Amino acid sequence: MSKICMSKICRSMRSSATRLRQGVPAARIYLRSVSVFLSFLLVLGAGIALAQQPATPFTEFTVTGSGTGSGQGTVPTSINTAGTIAGYYFDSIGSYHGWVRDTSGNITAFDVTGAGTGSQQGTAGGQINTAGTIAGDYIDSNGVSHGYIRTSAGTITKFSVSGAGTTKGEGTLCCALNDGGTTVGYYIDSSNVNHGYVRTSTGRVTKFDVTGAGTAAHQGTFGRGVDTVGLEAGYYIDSSSVSHGFLRTAAGVITTFDATGAGTGPGQGTQVESMNASGAITGFYVDSTGIYHAFERKPTGTFVEFTVTGAIATYGTAANSTGTICGFYLNPTGPLEGFVRSASGTITGFEAPGAGTGVGEGTEAFGINNSGTIIGPYIDSAGVYGGYLRAP
Repeated sequence: MSKICMSKICRSMRSSATRLRQGVPAARIYLRSVSVFLSFLLVLGAGIALAQQPATPFTEFTVTGSGTGSGQGTVPTSINTAGTIAGYYFDSIGSYHGWVRDTSGNITAFDVTGAGTGSQQGTAGGQINTAGTIAGDYIDSNGVSHGYIRTSAGTITKFSVSGAGTTKGEGTLCCALNDGGTTVGYYIDSSNVNHGYVRTSTGRVTKFDVTGAGTAAHQGTFGRGVDTVGLEAGYYIDSSSVSHGFLRTAAGVITTFDATGAGTGPGQGTQVESMNASGAITGFYVDSTGIYHAFERKPTGTFVEFTVTGAIATYGTAANSTGTICGFYLNPTGPLEGFVRSASGTITGFEAPGAGTGVGEGTEAFGINNSGTIIGPYIDSAGVYGGYLRAP
């Protein structure tokens, strides 16, 4: 599985299933595990608790207009405290369209003016805050990305960071949003080098690069999260193509970090996926043997690191204010499986009812709110995406 490929997942994680389908090494094929197990947990010596999936209510849904072919369908990307969900869908030609689903199940689809209408173009619904404002990005007809902010009333503001490239595969990507309206992301310049930025609610943009970030194509700085007080998180890829996490204060002071077990070779290291309102960071790291493991970095700097036994890869994607973590893992010959890890260390695996059971099918988990409701896409036996929410 290419680390360069993995570094592009800020686009609301919309390509994760494709990456994982491509990432199953033939040499590692073995039977799918039925239950969820942990191979290790590093968190101040805490013990490991295991649990099987309980009888938990799932709600599955599909946005009208979603395509029904392989690689098409509905993808939820985030959920706020109230339970409002944001996401996007692929139509029958593979174009993206944003949507928001309220707590009554009503879905409103939207497109940013200027978004392209061809395959791999369009509007991606991104992160949603408490007020229902969504931050995301769209791809125009030339294949260039731009950021946008959509209020709960439907007003859309578009933006592009100065210095962003203007040809296919370049541009501005918007990855995170806090309740104060501050957004964080990264932009890709004309040399395909990545740079971080933070944009205030008034539209003021500050660009930054972490010292030590590489300057070759596909290297650089990736903004991935922002908490309530404006502390930013992300990762950078150095000149040796090793990933490292970072924190940046509102004043611009940057601190770097690495997960305890992270490898130091090309394609290895620490990658941040999200940051919650309290400053807890979730993501994954690649060890020296190329295996992917999930982690959470507490606001105190303490790491929780864990892996599902038998999995090729374990991805942490989000954590709520109670310390509950969600994510998904990959079995070599079976489907993707979602998981939730309680603050006490109990891990429970789960599968959406409509998920397929073959390679490249199954359940992903992208977001969790403070009530413990988890959202994400599932991939059915025909390779079509459907949305779900899983009650705690």
